[in-house]
Parts: sequence; structure tokens; C-alpha cells
Amino acid sequence: MSHTLEKKFSTVTNDRYRPKFHLAPTYGWMNDPNGFVYFQGYYHIFYQNYPYKPEWGPMHWGHARSRDLMHWEDLPIALTPGDAEDTDGVFSGSAIVKDGRLWLIYTGHHYYGDNDPEHFWQNQNLAYSDDGVHFTKYEHNPIIAEAPSDSTHHFRDPKIWEYDGNYYVILGNQSQDGLGRALIYQSENLFDWQYLGELDKSRSVATEGDMWECPDFFTLNSRHILLTSPMKIETQPQKFRNLYQTGYFVGHYDYAKNQFDRGEFQELDNGHDFYASQTLLAPDGRRIVIGWADMWESEFPEKADGWAGMLTLPRELILANDRLLMRPVAEVRALRKQVLSSGSLSSVQTLLDGHSSTVEVQLNLTAQDFNLHFQNSKKQDIITLNFDNAYQQFRLTHQDHPQDDRFATIAKSSEIALSLYIDKSVVEIFVQNGEKVFTERFYTDEAPTIKIDGKNLLGQFTTYHYQLETH
Repeated sequence: MSHTLEKKFSTVTNDRYRPKFHLAPTYGWMNDPNGFVYFQGYYHIFYQNYPYKPEWGPMHWGHARSRDLMHWEDLPIALTPGDAEDTDGVFSGSAIVKDGRLWLIYTGHHYYGDNDPEHFWQNQNLAYSDDGVHFTKYEHNPIIAEAPSDSTHHFRDPKIWEYDGNYYVILGNQSQDGLGRALIYQSENLFDWQYLGELDKSRSVATEGDMWECPDFFTLNSRHILLTSPMKIETQPQKFRNLYQTGYFVGHYDYAKNQFDRGEFQELDNGHDFYASQTLLAPDGRRIVIGWADMWESEFPEKADGWAGMLTLPRELILANDRLLMRPVAEVRALRKQVLSSGSLSSVQTLLDGHSSTVEVQLNLTAQDFNLHFQNSKKQDIITLNFDNAYQQFRLTHQDHPQDDRFATIAKSSEIALSLYIDKSVVEIFVQNGEKVFTERFYTDEAPTIKIDGKNLLGQFTTYHYQLETH
């Protein structure tokens, strides 16, 4: 059904699973974050949105803005599909500020009309705004009309940046030999684009995927980082266990030669629910990443309540020894409203007892075997995080994902630090100050109980109740 025939936006009928300090869609469905940018005193985030139903449909760009990355103001839908350049969807893209104007670059999606969902073509387009709220599509779209001749129909998710007086875009693509790759284009003015070729390409489907979605390219500590979401990487016993992955390559890029020398693909998040991340360079120099806190083909119990999907907390990226660490942005600490509990650990310790569903838990303990339990009101485990000190390994078990545990091995340490951020139906677990992260959606009837157990536990904990002031 075309969006022009729909009656009205989906409305949220129950907030039992709806987060308070994570961004969820105002109406209907949400997937990839798009257009993460700072403009006129606000952080702006856009997102893939189908506003009429809590399920994937012809994509729009939902929109919110924030002064502090925590308090998000809903704004009108920024982009709606249906024009000649984006007949069947306004797919993912990014944003840039040029001469005081906010520009969005996005993929137009087009079906051939034979009811085959895999029979489509894609192009790249611009839209702009002077106030950051109302957007106009560029009158000479598309700016990149078609994919290169050695490519399949997968040609999407432009990420734009400026370097040395020129503009660059990378695009997720699949070459005709069935391998994922990132293409790079250059422009002096945002409107006329020259194809420079491949920025990088998958070395094999098994190890690096057959299609690279949502590529992002940036520098950190003088290193170049290609962040992307490859599809069809072969699952290994303890990594690459999601349906599709999100991760990165670290290396060095030579603009003059268009040559990227890089290392192995590394996973960014070890949880079940993380995909399609995008970064921005904040005014203070931080590189901040945000992702979709879900995974394709998940069940989304919140669909029954008129919405589906949410974004992660904004996280600062740190590069150490060619590994990316993720830490919640410092702004999150302003949400601490009261200490619910704190103290020294005992062998069985309750850290939270169903008092709040918007919580931060800080745990610091001597390295030893332990189990962390997230429980529902019947005291049944929903999520268990086990640490094996001999192997320095975490294992996460989730009742909604039987026989699908997740793993993370850390550098050897005599102390373990955990930071947990719980927001109604999501928990983000940061290990060792962001060395590893697990993002997990979960569904409980009431606020969860959190317990830790182990022999002779030594350490401290603090649990904070989170509250957003209404502005």
C-alpha cells in the first residue's frame, strides 16, 4: 500500500517497554540512525522510520534534536518518499553543514513493480534546511544517478565528510563478484560528484561479507577507520554471531592514491542488538557513535504497543592499540537523580531490587569468577553475564536467544569494572571502561532485579536512579 493511502500515524498505546533516555520513534517503526550532525546549537539525529505501522515499510526520515545528547525533542518527519528520485523509500544517509545550511544526503529506493522485493535500483540525493526543521529536496536530484557498471543493485547509505577543501562520500555496495565494498566519490560543491573507485573491498564473503551497509570513514589518533555493517559473514563459535555484523577496519588512507591499507575486521559491540552505527565529530572534538539497538528479524514485542526499535546511547569512541573502545558520553551522568543502593560486595549481592527501570549500575571488583543476573519479577533469569577469570572471558546468556550466547575476552587485568545502563527494555553493559560492550533488548513486566554472586567477592557497587527533567 502506498503511503498516500494510509490513514494516520501509528500511536503508542502502552509505554511498558518504552525507553526514557534512549531515542525511540515518535510513530511506528525505527531502524538505522541517519544524518547525525551538529547544527545551530543542537545535535540532530534522523532515523529510518515507517510512521504508519510498527513494522518496516516505505522508509521516511524521522527526526529529533538535543542540546545535550540526552533530552531529545521530537521534530516533524524530515523526508517523505514518493518523489521521482525516491519513489519507494528515503533510505539511509548522512548530513553536513555547508555555508550555514544543513544538507542531508540520502539514498532513493525504487522498485521495478514486479512484486519482487529484491528487484530494485538505488540512487543518491540531497535535501537542505536553513532552520534545521523544515527540509526541501534539491531540485536537480539525483546527484549520483546510478551505481558503477561493475556493481549489483545494492548501492546505498552515503556518508559525507569534508577534507582539505573537497567533499567526499562513501557508499555501501556489492560488486558483481558478490563481495561487499565501500565506494568513494569526490566533489567540490556537493552537487557534481566524481567516482574515485573502491575505497575498500571484502576479501571474502566468509570473513568480511557480501554487502557493506552503512559505511562511515573518519580519523582518530591519526589513524583512518572504516566502520561498516557487513552482511553474510560466517558465524564463528565466539564471534560474528549476529544475523548481520557491525565492525571496523583500522589503517591508513592515502587520499592522493585512494589507497586504504588496513587490518582485520573487528566487531564493535558483542551483544545481540547493535547494527548500522553512524558517527559525528562533536564541536569539542569527540568522535561520537550511535547505533540501532536492535537486529533484523527480531521479534520486537513492542510492536503490540504501536512502535518498534530504538537507538543506543551516544558513545564516545576511543582508539587504543588499534582497537576501538566505546564509552557512554559524559552527558549521561547528569541523569543521576539519586543513589538507590551502594556499598561493598558480599558473596550474593542484590544490586537492584525492582525499584526502577531507568538505572545506572557501577561495579568495581577484584578479578575473579562471578555471575551477574538480570531477573524478572518472578526472579527468573532473563540475562546472565558470567566471567571466567582463568580465561578473562565474559559469556552472556539471554533467555530470548537460547543456544545463542555471546562472548567477549578482555586484556588480562586484576580488576573488573562494569557499567550498566538500563532503560525499560534495553541494557547496555560496558566492560573495562568500554573495552567491550554488550547491547541487549529485554522484555519484563516490571523493573528488573539485578544480582551478582561469586565466592569471596571483593569490590564496591553503586546503583543510581535515572530521571530526565522535562524541558
